[in-house]
Amino acid sequence: MIEFLIKNWLLLIIIILVLLITFKILSIFKKPDRNIKEFIEDGAIIIDVRTESEFKSGNIKNSINVPLKDLMYRVNEFSKEKKYITVCAVGMRAESAKKFFEKKGFQVLNGGRWSTLKDLK
Repeated sequence: MIEFLIKNWLLLIIIILVLLITFKILSIFKKPDRNIKEFIEDGAIIIDVRTESEFKSGNIKNSINVPLKDLMYRVNEFSKEKKYITVCAVGMRAESAKKFFEKKGFQVLNGGRWSTLKDLK
């Protein structure tokens, strides 16, 4: 068994990396959790980090469009006293925005896909 592991160490590392990436991708596509519903009930502001053209093609009523590329320039528009939910097309940009806001001390959740969250609102 140890010989097999030694001879195939590269293959094992590749398998582990594929599994980790798969779990990460699947976590992005999960449905919104209870915390998001609580944030919405508390009046959380939804920040859509898609591009302006993506936002114009469909969005959540009363959400704010701040493209991810502009977020660092517009962070001062938001209050740390409020709660926020980030959304985008798939959830990856929303996760990046969430991490950015968390580092700045905001209360924020990743809402994932805007279209999924639209049904909760």
